[in-house]
Amino acid sequence: MTHQTHAHHMVNPSPWPLTGALSALLMTSGLTMWFHFNSMALIITGLITISLTMYQWWRDVVRESTFQGHHTATVQKGLRYGMILFIISEIFFFLGFFWAFYHSSLAPSPEIGGHWPPTGINPLNPLETPLLNTSILLASGVSITWAHHSLMEGNRKHTLQALSITITLGIYFTLLQASEYFKTPFTIADGVYGSTFFMATGFHGLHVIIGSSFLTICFLRQLKFHFTSNHHFGLEAAAWYWHFVDVVWLFLYISIYWWGS
Repeated sequence: MTHQTHAHHMVNPSPWPLTGALSALLMTSGLTMWFHFNSMALIITGLITISLTMYQWWRDVVRESTFQGHHTATVQKGLRYGMILFIISEIFFFLGFFWAFYHSSLAPSPEIGGHWPPTGINPLNPLETPLLNTSILLASGVSITWAHHSLMEGNRKHTLQALSITITLGIYFTLLQASEYFKTPFTIADGVYGSTFFMATGFHGLHVIIGSSFLTICFLRQLKFHFTSNHHFGLEAAAWYWHFVDVVWLFLYISIYWWGS
C-alpha cells in the first residue's frame, strides 16, 4: 500500500462483471430453452461460465485482500456495510413470501375452501423432519459462532473443527430437505399452499447451499492460513450470512410448518 496516500482500494479493471452478466443471461435463456424445448445445452454452458467467473473473481479478491494488503481497516468497514445491506435486501426478499403466505392463510378465500390448509391439502407433520432440521440449523449456529470466536482467539485447530461441523450440518440439512420434498403429499402446482410452501422453503434451501459453499471456501482458506485474528472478514461475513439463514428458518418453521399446518 506504499504507492498510494489513502486507505481506500481503487479496484483494477476486471473482465469478470461482464462475463458474469453474460453468464447470467445464458442461464436465464437456458432455463427458458429447458422449460419450453427440453434443451439443456444453453443452461449447462451458462453454469460452466458462471462457475469459472466466480472462481476467478473470488481468486482476485482473495489475492487483493490476503497477499496485496488492499483490504485496509477502511475497506473492511465498507465491506461490512455492504454485507449488512445485502442481508437486509435478503430479509425483504423473504418478507414477500411470508406476506403471500399470511395474506392467504389469515383470511382464506372461498376458492380454497374458506379455511387453512386448503381443502385437499395434507400438510407435513411439524414434529418430524422439520423439527429435526430446526435442531440441525440451531446446532450449526452454535458451531459457526464457536468457529468465529476461536479464530479471534487465534485457535486454528478449533476454528477448523467448528467450520467442518457447520459445513457437515448444512449438507445434512440439505439432504433431509431433499428427502422431505420427495415424500410431500402435495406439489408446487397445488394452489396457493403448494406455491408458497415450495417457494419459501425452496429458496431457503438454496440459501443453505450457498451458505455451505461460502463456509467451505472459508474452511479451505483457513487451511491455507489466509485468516488472522484481526483480519478475517471473509469468515465473519459467512457467519453473518449463516445466522441470517438460521433465523429465516425459525420463522419458516413457526409460520409454515407449525402454525400453517
